[in-house]
Amino acid sequence: MYIKRNISTGLIFRFAWKNLLFFTFYAGAIFSAYYFFGLKDLHLPFQPLSVIGIAVSFYLGFKNNQSYDRFWEGRKIWGGIVNYSRTWANQVLTVVEADHATKQDLIYRQIAWINALRMQLRRPNSFSLIEKNKMIRRMHEKHRDAHAICETLDGLLSEAELNELETRKNVATHLVKNQGLKLQQLLKEDKITEFDKQMFHGILEEFYNLQGKCERIKNTPFPRQYAYFSTIFTWIFILLLPFGLMDVFEQSVVGHGDHKHEWMMFLMVPFSVLISWIFASMDTIGGNSEDPFENRVNDVPMTALCRTIEIDLRDMLDEKNLPEKIQPIDNILY
Repeated sequence: MYIKRNISTGLIFRFAWKNLLFFTFYAGAIFSAYYFFGLKDLHLPFQPLSVIGIAVSFYLGFKNNQSYDRFWEGRKIWGGIVNYSRTWANQVLTVVEADHATKQDLIYRQIAWINALRMQLRRPNSFSLIEKNKMIRRMHEKHRDAHAICETLDGLLSEAELNELETRKNVATHLVKNQGLKLQQLLKEDKITEFDKQMFHGILEEFYNLQGKCERIKNTPFPRQYAYFSTIFTWIFILLLPFGLMDVFEQSVVGHGDHKHEWMMFLMVPFSVLISWIFASMDTIGGNSEDPFENRVNDVPMTALCRTIEIDLRDMLDEKNLPEKIQPIDNILY
């Protein structure tokens, strides 16, 4: 998630340079054909093109609104995970009548759950962009999201539990189940009451609800009729735009018989590049917000949130050597 108030020019250019280069050469080629090779009929009426532009703008606006809703829902879900994780630790420390090791086991398993969920949500699927983006792949390796889930849970769970989880398809689901089994054991040992057990199970139910909401967003692609056709319509408009601007500049300059200023037709090129870049950027912004768990620049910073939860829960256990808070890299929090 980008955290600086203003987006740096370098970051904008890193994502936009290929499009800017294409738009410049494309508009330049059309201008050259008109000005240097005498293809004076190389233009289209701008009026119908403006109608297309308005329609594309409405379509992009709808797509971007719905894409942002997916991101914001994902962030709200992880806000709930933060709050309920703290609640879980507080209930364990104040309700369970057991030794410190038992309380630590219940809290460490919660830390394992949030990290297992993070890694599962960042696993690529059939419509994921991870495999197509080298930067995302590098960040996956850096945060160990591409590793086997149980490899990253060392020190949080017993070796026997880790070995059992390696055979499971959904590690996060079984970690919550194991919390329930541990509560059942504590009830038999008279370390919690039946009322306490029901209270704890209410929190475990909420963990399943939050996990299910994340999985719904992860496993349900943004409807292709909006995501794909908005890109098609945007590029149709972009490819037709230089021809429409040629008509506008031709009427303004040549249409008044002022052939001495015919070179001003060249202004069609920068205006075409600017308008094309704006529409292409709007489409890209919507596309990058569709899936909020992919570890991209504007996605939910699950690594940082997991570390925040871990620091809070370890601090509640009165541990001294707390892990460092995740720091942004180039103003990006992952």
